[in-house]
Amino acid sequence: MLKIGIVLGSVREGRNGEAVANWMYEFAKNRNDAEYEIVDLADYPLPLLGAKVDEADQAKAEATIQAWKDKMASFDGYIFITPEYNHAIGGALKNATDYLNAEVNNKAAGFVGYGSLGGTRAHENLRLILGELQVADVRTAVTFSLMSDFENFSVFKPADYHANNANEMLDQLIKWSGALKTIR
Repeated sequence: MLKIGIVLGSVREGRNGEAVANWMYEFAKNRNDAEYEIVDLADYPLPLLGAKVDEADQAKAEATIQAWKDKMASFDGYIFITPEYNHAIGGALKNATDYLNAEVNNKAAGFVGYGSLGGTRAHENLRLILGELQVADVRTAVTFSLMSDFENFSVFKPADYHANNANEMLDQLIKWSGALKTIR
């Protein structure tokens, strides 16, 4: 069975992404077509790539980096849950992807976004980044609006119609993840 990581791409205090990731996980696991797991960036406090790390913290930083790489290598595909910050993905997710390469090559990714425009510009930004990492992204994305899918911009109450896009995105992701597994 394929293994799909649901990457929670925000580490902000009080983030909306946790509710979105949990919704996606519950939705996906009910399909019984893959093994799904939430991967929370907050569990991997990665140092800023290229920044100086104090010698006393070096071993811990190296262990965190390796744990992140190992976790991402363990999946056949990914669902990236990302907010949109300034028409792009957040810094924590960008930094996390910068630590990856061979671990994600020839795998597939789908996107679930949230923001004023459903995170669509963050998805486009992430497509460019993942293309460089040889990750094939699927066409259909799930886009939650802060104005209509969140009460008071903070309580997640997704409209029922999102299930159609979620199913289509997952159908595409499973097909591509399975196909790319044959060349790894």
